[in-house]
Amino acid sequence: MAVDDRAGRFRFLVRDRDAKFTAAFDAEAIKVLMTPVRALQANAYAERWVGTVGREVLDRMLIVGCRQLRSVLAEYVDHYKGHRPHRALAQAPPLEPGVPVVVAPPTRILRRDRLGGLIHEHAQAA
Repeated sequence: MAVDDRAGRFRFLVRDRDAKFTAAFDAEAIKVLMTPVRALQANAYAERWVGTVGREVLDRMLIVGCRQLRSVLAEYVDHYKGHRPHRALAQAPPLEPGVPVVVAPPTRILRRDRLGGLIHEHAQAA
């Protein structure tokens, strides 16, 4: 939502043809790629993210304001990128690709609750 100084790193903006995106929305330095008309699968990554965050968080919470929504989404993004296993990455989180999942003998397990206990993260104690 707020890319500020990172905007120069982006080369492409993929978006649909919705009328809410005016010419002012498109950045000058970024090439805009529009998805084909009536091709719902063309923006599959965004659709997958929206579905995941909806099922895992937003469908289970009552959001009462913009500030709470931003806080909840920031917490979930931190969990999603840093802890949540992804099947396409061999059960590794996106921020640690290539780190194999090690199944160790039973030891002391620590649990960290996130989003008021809606999500639980588990780690082995040192």
